Amino acid sequence: MTAIGLLIISNIFMTFAWYGHLKFRHEALWKVILVSWLIAFAEYCFQVPANRIGSYQFTTAQLKTIQEVITLSVFCVFSVCYLKEELKWNYLVAFGLMAAAVFFVFKKW
Repeated sequence: MTAIGLLIISNIFMTFAWYGHLKFRHEALWKVILVSWLIAFAEYCFQVPANRIGSYQFTTAQLKTIQEVITLSVFCVFSVCYLKEELKWNYLVAFGLMAAAVFFVFKKW
């Protein structure tokens, strides 16, 4: 569970690094790139240990699938709460279909 907690934290940082600057469109591009890189550095400080720790419990395919589901979940909250965007039904259906991949990756065949 430590790996999943670290992945959640890293994805919060990365979502802000990738999309947080959209609220500051008036700022110079070089400034938002610099701030995004600083945030991304913090993200890597959680992401690398998460993958290292998680590799003892999960396969890399499972780790990547967990990370993608976390990314989509964090992004949904971020886009609604921070960017004030509407979360449409078709987005939820598409995200749900992506989350269904978890079943196939974790199912013991």
